[in-house]
Amino acid sequence: MKAALTALLLLTLCASAAATPYPRLVEHQLLESKSRPADHFTQGLYFDGERWLESSGLYGRSWLAEYTDPGGNPVRRKWLASDRFAEGLAVFNNYLYLLTYRAGELQIYDRANFQLVHLLHYSGEGWGLTSDGESLIMSNGSDTLSFRTPDGFRVTRRLKVTGGGEDWSRLNELEYANGLIWANIWQDTRIIAIDPGSGEVQGWVDLKALQDDSVPGRRHVDAVANGIAWDRARNGLWVTGKLWPKLYLIRPDGLGFDRESQDAPEN
Repeated sequence: MKAALTALLLLTLCASAAATPYPRLVEHQLLESKSRPADHFTQGLYFDGERWLESSGLYGRSWLAEYTDPGGNPVRRKWLASDRFAEGLAVFNNYLYLLTYRAGELQIYDRANFQLVHLLHYSGEGWGLTSDGESLIMSNGSDTLSFRTPDGFRVTRRLKVTGGGEDWSRLNELEYANGLIWANIWQDTRIIAIDPGSGEVQGWVDLKALQDDSVPGRRHVDAVANGIAWDRARNGLWVTGKLWPKLYLIRPDGLGFDRESQDAPEN
């Protein structure tokens, strides 16, 4: 009887493992790197093919900026109030949506001139933000993403991230690319690709070599990987980290990046 129960348990575990395979390590190519100032506490990153948008955090030092060259001076920059900690950034239509860490405040700016046009509120912490062209997608440091309306920031759906039996909490900066949600994990060198329908992690890319190149020995505890921006024209992802002096353009081997053309929302 004991042997039969043991065999049944093994079969159950094997069936479960087959149903939820462990996400695979996805190799990547390094296409280019760009130098930039090493004092950016990067929280949100976006690239439209010509200009960069970035949010940088910390109380008393938070800002939103636009660049034509990440290594040069910004075209424009908006400093936040000293009691606001900038977090994730998303572009939807002609507006910039900026999260704040613990203020529960979503700041909405006119993209053309960085004028604040609206404030909305949410409960809990704000970490990462992106858009699939219809909804805003938000992380809050947990293993669950929320899909929200751009007009009132109302939650329409929650998505628990799963895969391989691992705890995928501490989800941070987000980017929607080739039909998948890419996410940084705070204090982790991996970026993961999430199926927006099921929440299952499809694979992950390890940025450890890039972190070691940018900040050898991690001299600062906060100098962690954070920041993902899709470069549609060059079929890759720009990645960086807090206090990293470089941006890197990588192309994952698969997960949509092996296609000749990509479908993406026009924002």
